[in-house]
This record gives sequence, structure tokens and C-alpha cells, in this order.
Amino acid sequence: MAGPDNRDAQNVTAADEELILVLDFGSQTAQLIARRVREQNVFCQIVRHDLTVERIRELAPRGLILSGGPASVYGSGAPQPDPGIFDLDIPILGICYGMQLACRSQGSQVSPGDTREFGRTACRVVEPGELFAGVPAESIVWMSHGDQVQDLSDHFTALAETDTCPFAAVKHHTREIYGLQFHPEVTHTEHGGTLLGNFVRSICGCRGSWRMSEFIAREVEALRARVGDKRVICGLSGGVDSSVVAALLYKAIGSQLSCILVDNGLLRAGEADSVVETFQNHFQTDLHVVPAEDLFLRELAGVTDPQQKRKIIGKLFIDVFREEAKSIPDAEFLAQGTLYPDVIESGADPDGPAATIKTHHNVGGLPDELGFELIEPLRDLFKDEVRAIGLELGLPEQMVWRHPFPGPGLAVRCLGEIRKERLETLREADAIVIDELTKAGLYREIKQAFAVLLPVQSVGVMGDDRTYDDVIAVRAVQTDDFMTADWYPIPYEVLGRISTRIINSVRGVNRVTYDISSKPPSTIEWE
Repeated sequence: MAGPDNRDAQNVTAADEELILVLDFGSQTAQLIARRVREQNVFCQIVRHDLTVERIRELAPRGLILSGGPASVYGSGAPQPDPGIFDLDIPILGICYGMQLACRSQGSQVSPGDTREFGRTACRVVEPGELFAGVPAESIVWMSHGDQVQDLSDHFTALAETDTCPFAAVKHHTREIYGLQFHPEVTHTEHGGTLLGNFVRSICGCRGSWRMSEFIAREVEALRARVGDKRVICGLSGGVDSSVVAALLYKAIGSQLSCILVDNGLLRAGEADSVVETFQNHFQTDLHVVPAEDLFLRELAGVTDPQQKRKIIGKLFIDVFREEAKSIPDAEFLAQGTLYPDVIESGADPDGPAATIKTHHNVGGLPDELGFELIEPLRDLFKDEVRAIGLELGLPEQMVWRHPFPGPGLAVRCLGEIRKERLETLREADAIVIDELTKAGLYREIKQAFAVLLPVQSVGVMGDDRTYDDVIAVRAVQTDDFMTADWYPIPYEVLGRISTRIINSVRGVNRVTYDISSKPPSTIEWE
């Protein structure tokens, strides 16, 4: 039996000499920091807040960013970094909580501010220097703090201020230690990208060599060396992540790749056909399509609890996948479309943040007894980077830009009992939603949109007849990271066309509603 994926330190840093580490102190925007740094074409990883100095030296980053966090630096049990990081002679940028940690470590006092600052605030630069190069003398920044540095030690000088925060930005006199009380990573800070770019490029000296084309070439070479003459199995779902993994593997090992698509009857309209067209007809991949709709629907009959649905679907998928995998000779590797946010949130990265937020279906989702060695070529990438790779590898734009789709498929959008006719109703309605958004030029702007079939019926009138039919809810959100999301204001005329088409052409539906709740408190999916 093959062992687990043992990546050494060299593979952890995909852009060796140009690595920036984000020490995560529990910030909701830590992923945004990493993404903004990567927008500077500099590789960035999120790691534990207490990563040891010895491990940091091994990784040899060009700079460290200390994230924000919900705690107070003076509170009991507040997360603290290895104190030795401030003696590493590596540039450090502290953001919010991270700034307070850095200043406190050098003798400054941190305490609750007289006025708490949340939201957009006017910030004035008092000493530009390298960090504020190219930033106007006054601009809008995003504040989110109760504590602040009240008594700045002689080691620091103030770089910027707001009306209620005299030390909105600071710099150490003799060391490359900087602090920002506001959040440069969020879009509400007008020149946040410039600030992070100045830190990464001017202060840390990064050239900006992180490119998707170079990633593809490097990963293809690494995959060929690792796989040798063995066969790799890749599970396809029709989503962008698994599709890009398959395309990357095909470029690396060609005919040594076998793909398995489990058609569980819970896919979107035309999904299975699209996968066949792309990977069997275009790439000419060894594609195994397993028709399993009857099996899944039989096991899901009468089940209404969302968690029970997920468990049934997950177990059945493994069973079906295992049986099909047995028919593929010489297969020693299993490829998955795990992305960097999956690794962070699942606590699957040994250097990643300590807390496990949630377990993703594609992180350790298939049991060890399958006997495959795991390959996750996208595990260091964010979604936008994966899409860029997909386009460069020649995948159709429609597939690359397809909205995210939950692992259990339409089962968690078909509220209540799962039956074939209800799934068909939902599938038809969902296809209309996507078609109208595409025609209106909104599909790429909206990050996720779909239809939901509700487990209720409502009274209606069609012609001279009274109806008592199904209700469809339409959901569309705008988000940067899917951790928070706002409902998208689809124009009334587009909503009108969606509603009219669904009611007129989807049999058994007489009402369409629009979901205008944000995340939080609601989630994006309904189940």
C-alpha cells in the first residue's frame, strides 16, 4: 500500500527565494492578505501564529506579515508568536492585532481606545517613506479595532494617523518592523494594494516571479518525476478544480491518466455530457463514466435531513469510486482538486493555522484503505489562480468560470425529499437562471448563482385553473472569499425574465422568490 503525500520543505515553497509568510492570529481576512500578496506576483503562505523561529529559518521567507485577530494582546491566553521572530532580521508588517503585538514586543503600551473604530476612516500620512510611497497624503482606510497603541515607545515613529488613532501606521527606527492599525488587504482601503506592494517589493526586495506559466512548467516536471510510469486516477465532477487537475495531469503524463466520473443523478444540466466532450473527445483521456443515479436515488428515498443526505452521498460515492478504481490496472496515485483554502480551513497543512474550521470533502475524503498515494497539485493555489491555469491549459471558458457546486450536488438544493422528478424540476429551473444571467452579461460578475427547490407548495392561477405547485428560490451572491457574501442586486427586468421563463416552461412550478440574505447570518447554500 502506498504511503501518504510526504512533501518536503522544498515543495512547500513553490517559489523558493520569494516567499512571504502570513502568521495567522485568527483573522477573518488572513486569506485576503495572502491573495493580495500573490497579486504582486509573490508567493505567499498562511502559517500558524506560533510557528517556531527554527521552522521560519528553514522556509527562508523574504518577509513576515502578522495578521489581525479577535483577541486583545494583553488578554489572558492571547495568541503570541515566537518572540524570536523580531530578531530574525526579516522585514515584518503587523496588521491590526499584528501591529499591536509588534509594538508591544518593543516596549509600546496597548490598551482599549477611547473610541472604537469600525469601517471607513480618513487616514493622513505624516511621514511617507518606503511603505507609503505612491499613497496620497489623505485616503480612506478600513478600521476594525477596539484596542490600539496608546503609548508608542521610542523605538518607533508614526507614519500615519486618523482623528482618533494617532498611530495608524508606525515604523521601527532601526529594524524593518512596520505596523498598520487598519486593514490594507480589504478593498475598502483605497490604496491597500499599493501598501502591500511597497512592503513586498521595496522593503522585502521581492522581484515578483510568481507566474502561473512557471507554476505549470514546474508542476508538470514534478508530476512526471513523482509518477514515473505508474497510472494516476482522478475523480471528475464537472467543477473547475477537478477539471484543472485532470488537464494538468494530462499535460504531464498523458495516457497514464484515468478519470472517473460518478454520475449520481445529482449533477447540473448537461454536466456529464460536458465532461465527456472535454476529457474524452478533446483531450482523449481514459474516462470512466459510472451511471449510478438509480443507486443514489434509492438510498436517498425518504431522507430529508441535510446531514444525513451528505453522509449517504459521501459513503455511496466512495463505494462506487472504489469499485470502478479496481478495474483500472497499475493505478498507484489518486489526484484531488484540493485548493489552498481547503488545506487552511481543514487544518491539513502541518505549518498551517492550528484550528480546524471545517473538514472539506476533498481533503482526506477517500479512505486510506483505497491504497493510493495522494496527489494534490493545486493545494498551494487560490481559486482565481486555478482558473488562470485552466485557461492556459486550454480548458473551455465555460468550464473554467463555472460557479462553485457543492459536493453533494443538487441534493442540498432540493430541500426535503429527493425524488427524480423533483431533481428534474430543479435542474430545469437552475439552467434557466444561469442562461438568463449569461445573456444579461452578469454570470462572470456574480460569484455564485443557482436555483433552490423548496419543500412547500403555494396556491396559484394558470388560465382558469387553480394550481397548488412548487416554489423555486433564486440565490445569487457577490463575494471575494466565500467566507462572507452579499446578495447580488440582479436587475428587476432580469429577475422578471427568470421568473416568467421558469413558471411558463418548468412544469409544476407556479412561484419564484429571490433570496436577499447575506452571509452571515445566512449561508450561501440553503442546506
